[in-house]
Amino acid sequence: MVKPAKNTICIWYDGTAEEAARFYAETFPDSSVDAVHRAPGDFPSGKEGVVLIVEFTVMGIPCIGLNGGPEIKHSEAFSFQVATTDQEETDRYWNAIVGNGGQENACGWCRDKWGVFWQITPVALTEAVTDPDRAAAKRAFEAMLQMTKIDIAAIEAAQRG
Repeated sequence: MVKPAKNTICIWYDGTAEEAARFYAETFPDSSVDAVHRAPGDFPSGKEGVVLIVEFTVMGIPCIGLNGGPEIKHSEAFSFQVATTDQEETDRYWNAIVGNGGQENACGWCRDKWGVFWQITPVALTEAVTDPDRAAAKRAFEAMLQMTKIDIAAIEAAQRG
């Protein structure tokens, strides 16, 4: 048996943990579905033999998907933040999530079809809004507030003034 990670993110799903994990593994580098475990007996939201727990990795981060049922819903209080290096990578991840039944949200946030939130955050955005020139940072920040998917060229133009 492989020694489990000391700290693992556990994400609650309503019967779709394996589907979500497979999508993440296909979409993001350094991601995989590591194990699928079936329920050893009946439980409040499922029957013996259904997928109960999925061990998976998202960009090197160990996760567990728990098919716990419909009671718990996702919120922005938890999100994966993906640091992207350029517009192509930003577009690729954004379009994968939104184009696969997800939803756009403001300021680089989106929600996948399973309800999990993602921040597709270009490094250029982080650098712009933390610029030591506070006026430049404010201009970039205000530009970001008008966006759904982040447009790096527009952020950099706002930063320059």
